[in-house]
Amino acid sequence: IPRVIDRKQWNMVALGSAQRVRALNLFLHDIYHQQDILKANIIPELQILTHEAYQPHMYQHSLKGRIYSQISGIDVIRDSKGEFYVLEDNLRTPSGVSYMLECRKISQKLMPKIFEQSKIAGIEQYPQLLKEILIENAHVDKPFVVVLTPGRFNSAYYEHAFLAREMNVPLVTSRDLFVDDSKVYVKTIRGRQRVDVIYRRVDDAYLDPLCFKPESTLGVPGLMSAYLQNNVLIANAPGTGVADDKSIYPYVDKMIHFYLGEQPILKNVPTYQCRNQQDLSYVLAHLDQLVVKEAQGSGGYGMLIGPQASKQQIEFFREKILAAPHLYIAQPTLDLSVSPTLTNFGIAERHIDLRPFVLSSPYRTEIVQGGLTRVAMQPGSLVVNSSQGGGIKDTWVVDNLHS
Repeated sequence: IPRVIDRKQWNMVALGSAQRVRALNLFLHDIYHQQDILKANIIPELQILTHEAYQPHMYQHSLKGRIYSQISGIDVIRDSKGEFYVLEDNLRTPSGVSYMLECRKISQKLMPKIFEQSKIAGIEQYPQLLKEILIENAHVDKPFVVVLTPGRFNSAYYEHAFLAREMNVPLVTSRDLFVDDSKVYVKTIRGRQRVDVIYRRVDDAYLDPLCFKPESTLGVPGLMSAYLQNNVLIANAPGTGVADDKSIYPYVDKMIHFYLGEQPILKNVPTYQCRNQQDLSYVLAHLDQLVVKEAQGSGGYGMLIGPQASKQQIEFFREKILAAPHLYIAQPTLDLSVSPTLTNFGIAERHIDLRPFVLSSPYRTEIVQGGLTRVAMQPGSLVVNSSQGGGIKDTWVVDNLHS
């Protein structure tokens, strides 16, 4: 059963998502250059400069068009009153777009007449758009693009292979690449081929064993040297993870004011930072009412949903928070919107969220009209992540849904 969104509502979500990504890219440029937002005391300096995702190698390294996150996923929810909120920003290696595209193919096969009769916005152009955006961010004309995967044992390997195939570019692992004279090459049956753009699905820590984790076998020795000399583009940029940390999320509204001089189009969920003593006291006193998350967490892991947790789980989390308050944030338990969903017991309501994908180049911002709708398959569950058993829905953007 697809999720249907009125085009007017979609336009607001798309504009709000693009606004956030613009501000976050400017924030990343700023913290690796002038650091104006830190000097203005809008965000605590120590919180950024000691952040584990902050990469000193990126300091004073300028990127084309100040684009750090070429591919961004913005998780949007709607509460019971119909208000849209951003739950989190994904700027490191956002995943899920292959599910969005495959889900649409299934819908078209199962319901061909509806697609013929309805003006449902198309999303099939995403791989071509992604390739164009990567090319526009490159330092050379007619760049050679590759997709770098950790390998077939990675949980998102299907997506890596899918996107490489759809973009008609090579899918490579670290064993296929090497660096010579600060330039990156891929081994081919015709000899070596210069690589200009790497769409990487490997985390920062594993990208280059000479620069990050020396024991990493997933990275390419010398890759960062080639990158810092502008001999190759890495998308998304190393060091981008500072901007999608959940402890930085509460400042995005202020970033939008600071860099764009605009009002935020989409609301933030009120967030308590356990690193602040006042917030910590409140969180510890209301653990049974709040959702607690690891600031660096992803995939729905390391979470406490207070109203659904046992006393034992709450006490366990209390100890974890007290041991390292700066690693946790907390938010009110929002009543996420629901959608009719086909289950083993017939059609039932299940909680959902939406991840639009924002593509950014120095020349434009693109968002296909449809995103990844994730579904909590368990009754009453608020955890929609596929890694936690969540499902997906096709997302239809249509005209005049309410007319």
